[in-house]
Amino acid sequence: MVIKKEDHTNLIIGIVCVNLATFVWATNMALGRWLKDDIGPLSLSAGRFIVASFFFALLLRHLPPKERRIGEDRWPLIAMAITGTALFSPVLYFGLHYTTAVNSTIINALSPLLTGIVAGWLIRERLSVRQATGAITGLIGVVILISGGPVVFRLTASLNIGDLIVFVAVIIWAFYSVFASKVMRHRSSFSATALSTFIGTPFLCLFAVSEIMSVSPNLGLKTVLSIIYLGIFPAAIGFYAWNKGVKLLGPGRAAIFVNTLPLYGAALGFIFLDESIGPEHLIGGALIVCGGIMAAKNGGKRLNPD
Repeated sequence: MVIKKEDHTNLIIGIVCVNLATFVWATNMALGRWLKDDIGPLSLSAGRFIVASFFFALLLRHLPPKERRIGEDRWPLIAMAITGTALFSPVLYFGLHYTTAVNSTIINALSPLLTGIVAGWLIRERLSVRQATGAITGLIGVVILISGGPVVFRLTASLNIGDLIVFVAVIIWAFYSVFASKVMRHRSSFSATALSTFIGTPFLCLFAVSEIMSVSPNLGLKTVLSIIYLGIFPAAIGFYAWNKGVKLLGPGRAAIFVNTLPLYGAALGFIFLDESIGPEHLIGGALIVCGGIMAAKNGGKRLNPD
């Protein structure tokens, strides 16, 4: 198959977008751990999406009126809001109360396969052999990266309720990616991300109120500045970059790059926390990158960039 220059450019832009998203989400995980004694996970999620909503509101004014209104695709937009903004973060945080980071990372590595299945069901985007091979390659890379060796599958404990909850969160994210792909057939990725954030944030705030009633947050300067960063970068820029990548690559191919999260986490730990980098990080990282590129180079025409 001959790949047009325009399609090749879109492929590169799509790969850069989804990697930007997973990189800023890796910083989100590090900051979330840093703030765990100052603010609850639901309050933190609500705070960052409130900041993201203001950020989107400032920029949305420059788009055409059609892009600023909820049109005939209101139901897929609402589905994006419920799955991506209101449900995913709280369900994932709740699951992490009962399982380990290692278990949750391995379960998250199933995201590409689950997204491919959901995409095939809802929008008839079939999971190709190359996509499946890339997903499995990336999954093997994640296991090597976090387990310390290529043959050890260190699920540190038997499966528990937390693993099941994290698995539900991964399914929710798969639906979010597919709903986003459907919405972006009719509007820009920025409009889809902004409007779904506006719709979903009030639901998330309701969850946060119940948490604040039992655990009061410590809103010091550290916490406030962190929430502003989390709102602008992981929430606003991260979700926008992810959705633009989904638009260019399709939900199945974009989902392969979820596996870069632990790779970027390890790199950030090495740079900022003086954590060591061993052979398992290099081998696992190489497999993750190869799996993503293998799946992303799958044929098929995607939508043009905004």
